[in-house]
Amino acid sequence: MKKKFKMQDLDCANCAAKMEAGIKKIDGVTDAVMSFMTQKLTIEADEDRFEEIMDQVEKVCASVEPDCRVIRS
Repeated sequence: MKKKFKMQDLDCANCAAKMEAGIKKIDGVTDAVMSFMTQKLTIEADEDRFEEIMDQVEKVCASVEPDCRVIRS
């Protein structure tokens, strides 16, 4: 399953790169692309565990940049 999410308060391109690298290490994630310019995260992951994976994605983002949030709509 592939989905795009808007990022809120992503302030640093280097932080975006760190988040992307961390997200790619999560078990079940096939691919992840974090764009600082568009403030978007594209993630491809196991459909059966997608919500669980997104919880881990939020933790990775918060560990790199505490004010940054993934907007799940």
